[in-house]
Amino acid sequence: MGEGTFYNASYQMEDGMCCQNMGVMQDAMPGVVCPPVYECPRETVCHRYICHEVPHIQPCNTRIINHHIYRHTFTPTYSCCEENEVQNVYERRCC
Repeated sequence: MGEGTFYNASYQMEDGMCCQNMGVMQDAMPGVVCPPVYECPRETVCHRYICHEVPHIQPCNTRIINHHIYRHTFTPTYSCCEENEVQNVYERRCC
């Protein structure tokens, strides 16, 4: 017997016949019940998809940054000034 193989032992009846060797149902004797034959289990896989709604709260903040740019311009204003210098000249005097 290999691994995973099921072995079904023959059931010996009173007259020497066994249920495995009876063959087709017409050869079976009325009123004779054979022991159950154990089969490999059959598995039915049913995939179920269950949807879960998970609400998320995500705060959204808007930050406004005001950039103030001062552009300095220079406009020359012309002015004029006048200076007076005084010189005193003394000529020779006679006394």
